[in-house]
This record gives sequence, C-alpha cells and structure tokens, in this order.
Amino acid sequence: MNTPVAAAGRILVVDDQPANLRVVSTLLGRQGYAVETAEAGEQALSLYDASVPDLILLDMMMPGMDGFEVLEALHQRGLDVPVVFVTAAHDRDLLLRAFDAGVVDYVTKPFLPEELLARVNAHVGLKLTRDRLERVAREREELVNLVAHDLKNPLSSVLFASDILRQDGCRPERVPRYLQMIHESADDALGYIRHYLESRSGRGDGPGSASACLRETLEWLQQRYEIQLDAHGIALRLSLPPEPAHVAIDPRVLRQLGENLVSNAMKYAREGELLLAGRPGAPGYLQLVAADRGPGIPPGRQRELFKPFTRLQDEDDGISSGLGLSLAKQIVANAGGQLWYEDRPGGGAVFVIELPEVGAAG
Repeated sequence: MNTPVAAAGRILVVDDQPANLRVVSTLLGRQGYAVETAEAGEQALSLYDASVPDLILLDMMMPGMDGFEVLEALHQRGLDVPVVFVTAAHDRDLLLRAFDAGVVDYVTKPFLPEELLARVNAHVGLKLTRDRLERVAREREELVNLVAHDLKNPLSSVLFASDILRQDGCRPERVPRYLQMIHESADDALGYIRHYLESRSGRGDGPGSASACLRETLEWLQQRYEIQLDAHGIALRLSLPPEPAHVAIDPRVLRQLGENLVSNAMKYAREGELLLAGRPGAPGYLQLVAADRGPGIPPGRQRELFKPFTRLQDEDDGISSGLGLSLAKQIVANAGGQLWYEDRPGGGAVFVIELPEVGAAG
C-alpha cells in the first residue's frame, strides 16, 4: 500500500531510543515532512520553545520526564498542536488517561509504517486546514476593519453636507458646493471599495508602480475639508511644496492617509489652526505634515499612540489612538515610509508621513 506524499508539515518526534528516532524520522522524511527529534523531555521542550511544530509524536514511557509530564509542561506553554502518543502499553486505563490529558491519538509499538503514516497524515492535515481557516478569518477581519475605517471619512462628509442642506439658513450660493461634496464623497467611498476588491483579487497595480503628487493631495484635502474645518472653528493653512513632488504610494491611499490626520484634528483639536504642509524629509524622501493646536499627546502615553484599539485616555479627554493611526502607520510602512508624532512648539500635535520620493509621473 502506497501512502500519498503529505503536504508540508513539521513534526517533533520524542523517544528515548535512538533507533526508534531514526526509523520514524526516515519514514516521515520520505513523505515530505520536516522532522526534528528529541531523546528526552527537556530537549523536546527546548525544541518546542524554539519553533512550534504541526504535530508531536511523543513516547509515553521515558526515563526522567515521561510522556505525561512532557504533555503537562506543553499545556503550560499554551499547547495548540496535536499530540500523538507512541506506546508499547496496551493498558486501557492508561490510554484513557492519555486522552484525558489531551492526546488526540495513539500508536502502539511495534507500529506498522502504513498505520503511523495514516494517523500522522490525518492529524497534520487537520492542523494545517485549521491554520488556513484561522488565517482566512483573520484576513477577512482585517479587511472589514480597513474598509469600515476608510469609509468613515467620506460618509462623514456626506452627512455633514446633507445636514447643512437640510437647514433653512443654508446660503444659496453654497448649495452647489455641498452637492458636489456629497457626490465626490460617495464616489470616493465606492472607489475605496473597488480598490480593496481589486487588491484582494490581484488586479491592482503592482508594487512600485504607484505615484502620488503631494501638492495635488494637499489641495484636494483643502477643497474637501476646508468648510468642515471652519465649522469646527479650525482655520486651515496650506504650505505647498514646489513641483515636482511625487511620492511612491497610490494617490487614493495618500488621500486616505491625509483624511485620517484631518479628521483626527477635527475630532480632537476643535479650534485654532491646522497646518497641512509638504516639505523635504530625509534624503530621497518627502513629508506630508499635519500640525494642529489641540491638546497633544502626554509624553508618557506617546509609545501607545500607534497601537490598535488602544485609547490613550478617556474619550472625554479628547485623546485616543483608536484604529486609524495604527492602520495608517502600517500602510505607510508597507510603502517604504514612516509615520510618527511630534509635539508642536507652542502646543499641539504634529503628525509626519514620510514617503520615498519618485520622479514626476509621466
């Protein structure tokens, strides 16, 4: 009977008999598994700590630490991989104790190679399938978080403009501008969704092909948010870079990053001035800077600023990291840049996005 070659997987084999280790490791190696061996419980635990395998074949009866003691120590480490006991014992109570201890299966000595491989293939297959499902679930959760967060800004603009239009005191000459804001924000929201769907299907632009104009991005942010900032008592001031000023990131993504910084200023600064600037950074880099006159971040809490789902203080204090800055930092890092915070001289917060400079898009 020929056993199919197994999918890639790593197996830790623990047995105090070197001959048994050689036989089992040779058998599994021929099936495509990566195999590590240990002759004692302490060595097995060290190997596990260094790199968690996909399956553990564990001898039940060993001098020093026996299989049960090794298993208990593994559970104390948060064991999350299947363990198969290899044993010469046929005692029913001992085998029941093994299952109670968390063993998923057992193989009796002397074992048939076909039986051992069948059991190993089954349990490694289940483990790898579970890993894939967990990875898919995690990726979907991350995608939902990204889309939900990035839709918040354009939808907030739609709500702001529609609320103004519903008021009796709306100035007639501003109606076209508010209608344009609603249309552009809705179009942006659909564009973000298309962008994520294309990136997930592999139809997006390849890495290194994107280029965004820093000057155009700042002017777009001014057009989109100047009225909203004014409604919050914040005066917007632009400091535009000289042309050319292109950075290596998708233009839509750079606008999203800028929106995150502007929306944070509206939420927390509440009054004063917001400076949006483009300027040289480190050699070969350009910076997009957002500097407000809000409360800033206390020095003792700045290390937590970019942690996801972390509030630096109670919401009433007006200081929070939330999800946006964590995502923004990750996006900037993926583009080869950096995002950081500085205190603004005279009071306030400064956020700096530094990205690689590229030649003007042709």
